[in-house]
Amino acid sequence: MTSTSSPSRLKIDFVSDVSCPWCAIGLSSLEAALGKVAPEITAELHFQPFELNPQMPPEGQDTFEHLNQKYGSTREQQAQSREMIRQRGAAVGFEFSPEGRPRVYNTFDAHRLLHWAELESPDKQAALKKLLLKAYFTDSQNPSDPEVLVRAATEAGLDPVRARQILDSDEFAQETRERERMYTDAGIHSVPAIIINDRHLISGGQPVEVFERALRQIAGAAPSSLATA
Repeated sequence: MTSTSSPSRLKIDFVSDVSCPWCAIGLSSLEAALGKVAPEITAELHFQPFELNPQMPPEGQDTFEHLNQKYGSTREQQAQSREMIRQRGAAVGFEFSPEGRPRVYNTFDAHRLLHWAELESPDKQAALKKLLLKAYFTDSQNPSDPEVLVRAATEAGLDPVRARQILDSDEFAQETRERERMYTDAGIHSVPAIIINDRHLISGGQPVEVFERALRQIAGAAPSSLATA
């Protein structure tokens, strides 16, 4: 096996939404892959905003109704998809509620909080991201509820008073929208989109081995060309 003479450090921008089940799967899969390539390859993750439903009103929408309107799916089809997603999540250590998410919500405030968290600490931003995914998909909580957001920020090691100040204002709204627009203008229209070293794009909640192979190839640990799905 070839190896680099010194550890490689990758920059990874994880473009995603906290209401995207494949983003939860993709993040868990990516983290598992990073565990497999460490310590030869390490990465600094930055979580970038993408809203699947930017026009969603504050009260949200019933999930069946939303998916039926968006895709024309029946209850049976949604149940099958939900179980497949649950199994994919379980395989990489992410727990989805068997009943699924009851409603779909607006996530803009969550992204504003994540923007602030990145300024504080990339590690705390990562912790907040994972806590918000768990709150929504595992615990069926509302990711637009300020109480849920402040609680997650506190658990991630962030200042709850500052978090509440941000949520009570429009702070970081412009910056978040500009960041969203930057990625959509770059051609990102579905998530998760994982961008490595500002050059390599991996789309979707890929299996661990796909991420592992890509990380090794991009870091120069394998000579073959990078293939992404």
